[in-house]
Amino acid sequence: MEKRYNHSAQEPRIFEFWERRKLFEARISPDKKPFTIILPPPNANADLHVGHAMYVYEDIMIRFNKLRGREVLWLPGFDHAGFETQFVFEKHLKKQGKSRLDFDRETLYQMIWDFVEENKPKMRAQLKRLGFALDWSKERFTIAPEVVRVVYDTFKRLFDAGLLYRKERLVNYCWVDGTSFSDLEVDYVERQTKLWYLKYPVKGEPGAYLTIATTRPETMLGDTAVAVNPKDKRYAGFIGKTLILPVVNREIPVIADEMVDPEFGTGAVKITPAHDENDWQVAQRKNLPLIQVIGFDGRLIQEAGRFAGLKINVAREAILEVLKESGALEKEQDYTHRVGVCYKCGTIIEPLPLEQWFIAIKPLALKAIKRIKDDEITFYPKKFKRQAIQILERYHDWNISRQTVWGIRIPAFRKNGGKWIVELDPEKQKQLLADGFEQDPDTFDTWFSSGQWPFATLLSLDGSTNPSEGGELFKYFYPTSVMETGHDILRAWVARMIMLGDFATGKVPFEQVYLHGMVRDKNGQKMSKSKGNVVNPVEYMDKYGADALRAALIFGTKDGGDTNISEEKTLGMRNFANKIWNIGRFIRMNADWVEEGPKPDAPIFTDKDAKKALKTIEKLEKRAAVVRKQYLIFMSSGKFSKGLELLYKFLWHEFADSYLETLKDAMRSRSDTGKTALKTLQEVYLETLVMLSPFIPFVTEAVWQEFHGQNSSILEAVSLRDLS
Repeated sequence: MEKRYNHSAQEPRIFEFWERRKLFEARISPDKKPFTIILPPPNANADLHVGHAMYVYEDIMIRFNKLRGREVLWLPGFDHAGFETQFVFEKHLKKQGKSRLDFDRETLYQMIWDFVEENKPKMRAQLKRLGFALDWSKERFTIAPEVVRVVYDTFKRLFDAGLLYRKERLVNYCWVDGTSFSDLEVDYVERQTKLWYLKYPVKGEPGAYLTIATTRPETMLGDTAVAVNPKDKRYAGFIGKTLILPVVNREIPVIADEMVDPEFGTGAVKITPAHDENDWQVAQRKNLPLIQVIGFDGRLIQEAGRFAGLKINVAREAILEVLKESGALEKEQDYTHRVGVCYKCGTIIEPLPLEQWFIAIKPLALKAIKRIKDDEITFYPKKFKRQAIQILERYHDWNISRQTVWGIRIPAFRKNGGKWIVELDPEKQKQLLADGFEQDPDTFDTWFSSGQWPFATLLSLDGSTNPSEGGELFKYFYPTSVMETGHDILRAWVARMIMLGDFATGKVPFEQVYLHGMVRDKNGQKMSKSKGNVVNPVEYMDKYGADALRAALIFGTKDGGDTNISEEKTLGMRNFANKIWNIGRFIRMNADWVEEGPKPDAPIFTDKDAKKALKTIEKLEKRAAVVRKQYLIFMSSGKFSKGLELLYKFLWHEFADSYLETLKDAMRSRSDTGKTALKTLQEVYLETLVMLSPFIPFVTEAVWQEFHGQNSSILEAVSLRDLS
């Protein structure tokens, strides 16, 4: 063995060996129990970041279960990430002085497709660099035709089941990015603003008025009522009266609704159904008209009268000036409140009326809740079970339409504003277009397609679209075993996968949900470019090796908690990899004399020394058995950090520092006791390598091959069943 372990030379060689031997390719093996993980697909629009290295949890599970004798499939893929990727590509265009609006739909789509295709090879290389045991022969892409067919089939069946409807409702709209979002894609931030108090005159009662408080005076142009709480005695005499809307001079009624908080402002609020979700709900209950005054370009529209064409903030100032001049502005005060903003560009979200496709969530959510309560899906850590149920209980109907070019076009058609038809057959679609029908210009929310990822991937491998017609791969590997991902997307993705998987297949999409936390810097701070604390995984691997980075992400991490990563921690794990190599080298060097027999100048080794050595050997065997048992318990229960820490302490601080040191003289004596000591040390060491291999597969494989030959692999030669 070389004097030092060289990760730069060993890691590429070993991964090429694994691929050449097709060790990660899954097959249908009727005599084996399958273990399946579908990789949460990274967005195919940029290099991987250190958060993606957390896939190491999945690699640990895959390798551990392969060693346990199961037929494992870890299926890789990439997410087209509709809006996310279009946003990234627009930044790319902006650097060239261009805009998405410079291109027609087909041209822009093809440009983004080419952009993504150029990026995919880099992402594959990075995933391989980390040593991930992915079956690349089964790679999928969320926007590939064979996957889209599955997504379309699910959409059609939801439509036929009455769980889809297209309706004009308020949506969360970002006028900068030009698309709507579901409730889950809106960030809420605290903003310091003003609360303006406006006087609305009472019709027919000179000098009488009702004062309302608002944070958005520009939307008053669309007011259709003023509401008070029916229990608020201050306003009992106003209910039913008519007010004159300032600036516009439109007559609007005073109504009573329990939605109103008597403690907010004056206890009387303006109702603008086209620009506030709560107001929309009031309008539905009270049959109020809808007047939209803000357009989808962030400017006021024709209905705003003389303010039409002004941007929102400019219009606000202009309207406030008119209110001041007319005496309708009573006062203003500082006010801090939470504002919904676009999670990508930070623009304040505008609630705007738009006709969109919505999924009726409640029937799907109720079934998903039952699956969870019946423990058909288990959660790790357990605390997330209750959280998942609460998420499903609180879901609103899901807006799945997006006004983007990059995405899966919605296969719905209508003619002259008539009834919508969902048609999947390409030839029939062409005929509809020839007959004057128009296709919905919107694309699916990416979460709708990725929400079908567990079954869509496996069905598409068989060329199927409907689970009832699924092929052998689907039947063998589905439901999948584990969905491992960050706890931050439990709401946005995991819960939706459960609902859609249950609807489409009649089964849970996965048997266990395993959630990890965020990757933070050494001080526990969230990583950001502005803070300058972002870890580049490639740089760390170049310096310290993939094994070191992998182990650093797991070591000392609380189950389901955030993990702190630093150069110091990664260096420590690099040192551990070197220690593994050095122990192996020492044992391997001593093994060379086994057949040579005693050496004339060997140290004196008495019977007393032999008895002491035999006791140490016996003690080592017993300790190794305990470690083996603890390891299997930790690994089988998902406590991977504890499993790694157990082996780290055992191999370095017990095996190397104690047992190896104590038995050195016995081995040097070249006596029968020395041979027994060497045999035991080697067996325990190699067993420990096997147990360590899911965490740090490169150095363990490199050492294994030094003992068993360059064509041997831990993954082929050993099963952890032999260690139980």
